[in-house]
Amino acid sequence: MMNEQIVGKGADADPANRPGIPMETEPAPLAGAQMPIEPQKSDYPVLMHGGKQKMPPVFGTASPPKALSGLIRKAAYKYPDHWARHWMMLMMADRVDSWEHNLRRVLPLAAVVLVGGLTYKLIRR
Repeated sequence: MMNEQIVGKGADADPANRPGIPMETEPAPLAGAQMPIEPQKSDYPVLMHGGKQKMPPVFGTASPPKALSGLIRKAAYKYPDHWARHWMMLMMADRVDSWEHNLRRVLPLAAVVLVGGLTYKLIRR
């Protein structure tokens, strides 16, 4: 009967002697934390679900919604996040965003080639 010698065995032990249960203690800010937390400001539109009451104090603005991918993201946030349609549209917006980025990178070169080709045609006439 080794188990009977374990101090604090069982879920019905005194709560003061149950250290590994963080749900029973009230959360407190760490030392040096500034309270209250000031909400982050954004220069770009921040997409969020319709059911959310307010934004968290800190959120990402690294890639704001823009162009066609931004329109797809805005459409995706009209659906609840437990629908596969929401996540599929967000993944499609990521792919479209990468295509837009590649197109923006190649577009100046394509313009130079196009102008060069037209100039060559005009000279050869």
